[in-house]
Amino acid sequence: MSNVLRIAIVDPSDTSRTALKNMLLGLDIVWLEAECSRYEFFSDVVTQTKPDIGIVCIDSNPDKGLKLVETLRDTSSECAILVVSSSNDGQVILRAVRAGAKEFLTQPVRVEDLVSAVDRISTQKFGGGSGGTRSCHVIAVAGATGGVGTTSAAVNLACVLASEPRNSVVLVDLDMALGDADVFLDAIPDYTLVDVAQNISRLDFSLLKRSLTKHSSGLYLLPRPVQLQDASLVTPDDLTRVLGLLKATFTHLIIDLSKSYSELDFVALKSAKDILLVTQLDLPCLRNVVRLMMSFGEVEGLKDKVKIVVNRVGLGSGEISLKKAQETMGREIFWQLPNDYRTMVEVRNNGVPLIEQAPKAGITQAFITLADTLSRDEKGKDVDPAAAAAGAGKNASWLGFLSRPKPKGK
Repeated sequence: MSNVLRIAIVDPSDTSRTALKNMLLGLDIVWLEAECSRYEFFSDVVTQTKPDIGIVCIDSNPDKGLKLVETLRDTSSECAILVVSSSNDGQVILRAVRAGAKEFLTQPVRVEDLVSAVDRISTQKFGGGSGGTRSCHVIAVAGATGGVGTTSAAVNLACVLASEPRNSVVLVDLDMALGDADVFLDAIPDYTLVDVAQNISRLDFSLLKRSLTKHSSGLYLLPRPVQLQDASLVTPDDLTRVLGLLKATFTHLIIDLSKSYSELDFVALKSAKDILLVTQLDLPCLRNVVRLMMSFGEVEGLKDKVKIVVNRVGLGSGEISLKKAQETMGREIFWQLPNDYRTMVEVRNNGVPLIEQAPKAGITQAFITLADTLSRDEKGKDVDPAAAAAGAGKNASWLGFLSRPKPKGK
């Protein structure tokens, strides 16, 4: 899981500042929060934006730059300082360290050196992910075919996660043509993915949240564009930047993929920690799972992130058995969601998620336990194989739900 760190840079030289800025924009482990061209203004910038890392390029005026580092050390101790200089003189490096710099990089900065420095600062600052990090658990929800309940799964999982006060959750609808996550939430968004993508360079954290639609569960939604022709306005690079900002802002990012497995979908798949592949117990779906896994296997690391979720278990006597399904797919089933047609139709038509409309229903319990299982896996805690295999079935305990806090806004 990526720990996305906010960065502010100061460099009076437009040339070197632009080069460093472009390098930072290409990294999904950081978010460029602010840039400044004057040493004397940078302390105020850091005070206002509170970045995790401040990069000070000292070549324009080493004395003034190092004095700034001392000031930041005394006034903004939570901001780790990284000094950049074209000089590799030992005395300059020693002065930077004594002034309070955590890292020193030599110009021209190599991307691998920058990544290593950021990783070391992250470890020093947050203890290697042991707590207090701006970690974001990215979950991509994909379908073996259309109509298997991918959006239902994405929306209801996101709302369950958002009902926990410690979580901040955003759902991105990546079905650019026919996405309907907003309908599931009975929401009328003011802005869409296109609006955010086209203004990404001007957005900060507060503006981003105002561009999203907030649901009563606490979930934030970034919907697909309104007009079909606007779908082409979002490029893979745009989406990478949008996901980077969302990862820096929220603890959980849920992405509802389209069924076309487009370039945008693969951007989301690559950025995800977990890929929930939703299928049903029929032969066309299971064969599609096999095809998709073959394609995912051609992209490094993608196949290993896939978790198979079987939806509508118990749909009818014609279903393929779970054992036969696993043999056909060549994959273990990670989770099962029971068939509850009446409840699902009701919540979809009412535009109300399960956690609010039917909190005690078996299907709701399945999503609650799925969210808990993913969270335990995210934190490196042992996941009970029996519980996962059961997929929050009929014997799932109600005590876990009864002890949970009420959804936000209730």
